[in-house]
Amino acid sequence: MSARVTLATAGRVLRQLRRDRRTLALVLLVPPMLLTLLKYVFYGQEETFNRVGPPLVGIFPFVTMFLVSSIAMLRERTAGTLERLMSLPLAKLDLLVGYGLAFALLAAVQGTLAATVGFGLLGLDAAGPIWLVIVLAVANAVLGMALGLFLSAFARTEFQAVQFMPAFVLPQFLLAGLLVPRDQMARVLEVVSALLPMTYAYDALARATADDLGGRLAFDAIVIAGFTVLALVLGATTLRRRTP
Repeated sequence: MSARVTLATAGRVLRQLRRDRRTLALVLLVPPMLLTLLKYVFYGQEETFNRVGPPLVGIFPFVTMFLVSSIAMLRERTAGTLERLMSLPLAKLDLLVGYGLAFALLAAVQGTLAATVGFGLLGLDAAGPIWLVIVLAVANAVLGMALGLFLSAFARTEFQAVQFMPAFVLPQFLLAGLLVPRDQMARVLEVVSALLPMTYAYDALARATADDLGGRLAFDAIVIAGFTVLALVLGATTLRRRTP
């Protein structure tokens, strides 16, 4: 890997994102809008809103970054940009880490904005430190980005990439423990949920907002980082010098 090439890749991706106003609106505005919608869905039920709202500050960025990064990488593949880049003396990890840095910066803005709206304007309450919720939101967004980059290899069109949302993300959302505690699920579903990255993303956020800052939270953070690195490494194996 080359730091210069990696940073140059990150700069190119950021310039592309800056010109894509619709994508920026999706990434930056949709999570706060969904939190606002949730506020009025649970209108008059502050206890319920304060239970599900804080973890979703970090889950919504996971979902949006997964979608945006998978489509962005797919466009690189189908437009021939990836093939041209791979003909240069460019390591696969240079490309993926460059993408990761660019989207991590975007994720930091996204997580901060979502937390500001949620805890500032919508009155969400958390027993734990808000800064930790923001850090975890950024980490979860980066995890979503890494998974999106990896799974984009299995799509041939943008429509197929979007199909990964209900096929890959929605089951994780249902099994993470937000709707029903995992220990109250059927045993087979509890076992399956233990293999899914969003389970640990949600658990870390739930513990951070409840001020449960023990060893389990550290374990969740390590698992999130591990899934992120694994997705990037697997994503590197799917990059080819030639587009099929």
